[in-house]
Amino acid sequence: MTAENADLAAEGPVLNKAILGGLKALSGVKAILALALCLTLEITLPPSGVQPPVDRQYFLYFLILCAAVFLLWPALFFKKPSLRQAMKGKDDFYAAVFIFLTVLNLLTDKFAVLPVIFFPSPDRVLSVLVEDFTYLIVVCLGSSAKLLLTGFFSGALAGLVTGIAIGFSKPAAYWLNPLIKILGPIPPTAWIPIVLVAFPTTWSGACFLIALSVWFPTSVMTSSGILNVQNAYFEVSSTLGAKRLYQIFLVGIPAAMPLIFTGLFSGACASFLTLMTAEMVGVKNGIGWYINWQREMLSYANVYAGLIIIAISFYSLITLFFKVRDRVLVWQKGMIKW
Repeated sequence: MTAENADLAAEGPVLNKAILGGLKALSGVKAILALALCLTLEITLPPSGVQPPVDRQYFLYFLILCAAVFLLWPALFFKKPSLRQAMKGKDDFYAAVFIFLTVLNLLTDKFAVLPVIFFPSPDRVLSVLVEDFTYLIVVCLGSSAKLLLTGFFSGALAGLVTGIAIGFSKPAAYWLNPLIKILGPIPPTAWIPIVLVAFPTTWSGACFLIALSVWFPTSVMTSSGILNVQNAYFEVSSTLGAKRLYQIFLVGIPAAMPLIFTGLFSGACASFLTLMTAEMVGVKNGIGWYINWQREMLSYANVYAGLIIIAISFYSLITLFFKVRDRVLVWQKGMIKW
């Protein structure tokens, strides 16, 4: 073997490792191929002409934007390693999403197989999100956010107070437990006929319904968490001279935090459902009211746009909720999987 061949043989494993590392870094290959299929069909196939026309090809712009993100993603890996985890293992999912959008576009815009009124093309839905952005996001979503946050924090505060009282006070448990067992399982929306009569405005009534939907799971899980705290914690703190308030706020409540967050999470999910129902029934503004209004007008492109806004907003709120939970329960990292 010559010296040149020996050098090539020695460099072989190094080159193989470099190529393998490059392939690992190039995530999103399947998603890029699916995007290429979407772009090809969108550009080559003419629209059926049955769907109402739009001013711009918003779906084509959306696909180009997604393609640019996925093509630039590997370059971002070298600057922010955390982005590698965001893409890892999700290539098949993103590819499936783009294939679904391709099929939907073919069935609605290209061949008009589905009923035009009830199944608008992606171009029409995206045009609503772009052209009606100010009213849909700023006015309707802002109104829904104000109503949701007011009701959620009111119900969460009431649930925490009720749960702590039941957990630490036997007289409070004696009087409040039957009330929770009787009123708690009743769906909040079942109170709508009474709320419409008892409250001066539909907005205040909707706040009460949302607060009620959060109050029940929060109070139950808070009291359960406190009652399941080991007595040894209180005995040790008492031995060290801790007073009653210290045991409540610095021993019992922190130890019950995992179950408290479980109750808050359940209450948050229930509040989303109650918010949509309350807005569709009586509140004269908000994203739920917007969807119901557009449904009555048979503007289903606006309905789907509203549903997309709801999905993104609620997903963001749940993600923020879990971030707060991870920060508060940092001492549980590696012990409990959520």
